[in-house]
Amino acid sequence: MVSPLVALTPKVQSAIAAALGDDFREADPVLRPSQFADVQVNAALALAKKVGMPPREVASKIVDALELDGVCDKVEVSGPGFINLTFTDAWLASLLQEVEADERTGVALQPAQNIPIDYSAPNVAKEMHVGHLRTTVVGDSLARTLEHLGHHVIRQNHIGDWGTPFGMLIEHLLDVGRESEEADLLVSDPNAFYQAARVKFDTADKADPPGSAGDFHVRARTRVVRLQAGDPETLKLWNGLVDLSKIYFNKIYSMLGITLTDDDLAGESTYNDALAGICAELEEKGIATVSDGALCVFLDGYTGREGKPVPLIIRKSDGGYNYGTSDLATIKHRVEDLKADRVLYVIGAPQSLHLNMVWDTARKAGWLPDDIEVVHVQIGNVLGDDRKILKTRSGKPLRLMALLEEAVEKAQAVIDETRPELDDATRATIARQIGIGAVKYADLSVAHDSEYVFDLDRMVALTGNTGPYLQYVVARIRSIFRQAGHDPAVQHATLLVREPHERALAMHLLDFGDVVAEVGATYEPHRLAGYLFELAQTFSAFYENCPVLKADRDEVRESRLTLCALVFRVMTTGLDLLGLESPDQM
Repeated sequence: MVSPLVALTPKVQSAIAAALGDDFREADPVLRPSQFADVQVNAALALAKKVGMPPREVASKIVDALELDGVCDKVEVSGPGFINLTFTDAWLASLLQEVEADERTGVALQPAQNIPIDYSAPNVAKEMHVGHLRTTVVGDSLARTLEHLGHHVIRQNHIGDWGTPFGMLIEHLLDVGRESEEADLLVSDPNAFYQAARVKFDTADKADPPGSAGDFHVRARTRVVRLQAGDPETLKLWNGLVDLSKIYFNKIYSMLGITLTDDDLAGESTYNDALAGICAELEEKGIATVSDGALCVFLDGYTGREGKPVPLIIRKSDGGYNYGTSDLATIKHRVEDLKADRVLYVIGAPQSLHLNMVWDTARKAGWLPDDIEVVHVQIGNVLGDDRKILKTRSGKPLRLMALLEEAVEKAQAVIDETRPELDDATRATIARQIGIGAVKYADLSVAHDSEYVFDLDRMVALTGNTGPYLQYVVARIRSIFRQAGHDPAVQHATLLVREPHERALAMHLLDFGDVVAEVGATYEPHRLAGYLFELAQTFSAFYENCPVLKADRDEVRESRLTLCALVFRVMTTGLDLLGLESPDQM
């Protein structure tokens, strides 16, 4: 099944070729929505200069060659050379009937590709803050969408689980005890555990003898060496630390409805054994050279102040590795082992320079072929009312769990006020679905590389371009079917598309497959969010102007119920691709 514009394109192209010659067979028909018809063909204006004719004359020749019997019942030239086309009711209904009978609701499967997606990426023993929200939510929506399009998505949660802080964290865990209340902070308040270890490390006197406060500093440094050397006992302690953080991560992911699991963890530690080989190979190929004791890659086109070259440091002067090294190992693994056809990095916008240097180094080394697409899905900041990066009053990054809990509380207040007749458990379930959906939709409804102001009161509103408004439309359709005594999932009838609001709804429904495909190509979930909001508005206008349950004829009633069922399928599928739940009632 294709949308009307896609179905119309080859017909108009054939007419252009018949009117102007085969040289124009691939000409863009320039199809656009029109306020005067169902669609407007604007090709004549673009082709007029090429063929040396006035645009209206070109348009008239194209119209004479058009073969649209059964497709359009009105074709006319207007203005300087626009061609206005109005589809027949029967043709629109037939296209819509195809969607209604299609299990995938008009979304075409694409040739399957292996697509690793790097997203979320929190740090072990640290609280996820609001900065992690967007990469997690956007990345998950892209993973869902690409899977829906038929691709094999490989989720990659590149957590920070390696490096020098872990000596400090392991020693602090040993000091407080694995079963202590302090250790439980790794699950309930990771920042508190991390800060306690950091304070102890920073205030220790390195000159103090063993057994004193300063001994913690020595032990932490020693523990790092043992960790990097693969000491079994240290690795066991490290695994315990990671396991506690997994519990915390999964609490956040469960609350947000994120599809990441422990099987998707691919942290920095995954690549530890490959780092020495990465450096050796780059040095052997002459790509990396030693500068001021550090092993660096200098690439053409990357310069800083005063034109000085900017290095990608892959081995520090003290022999340690850093992000550049592990990121090179990561792209090498994703290409060679995961057999990636394209790779997405859903990461903050400031990482653009770093990622491009990594990818260019990998290409130079032969690890990243030119035919493999790598994309930085740049993530913008979440702002507070002051239009600065959202933080707590003390200036610290806002805890993500606290933000989500507040969203649910706001939604709970709305539901308690609007649906007091529901039992407590039902209201609590709906509040969670609305609160979390509100936060996710607010994020997904704007371009991922833009900034937006976090406003919970606006987000949980049941009107306007919000998640709850879309969820309410789905709940309203469920209510219609409860009254009718039907199940929207099994509602099938011959579709009649006659009234203006029926036609508008039909045209919008037929675009769903193209919109999902566009999101998969552009990596922009806000396009789907915008489509669903417009669909919700179009449905509301249809419902107000076209009686459904009180339609004057049975065939009209059944047709409109089937139209409602199709809206229900598209809305619930679209919301699921965004990662939003659809409440049974609101």
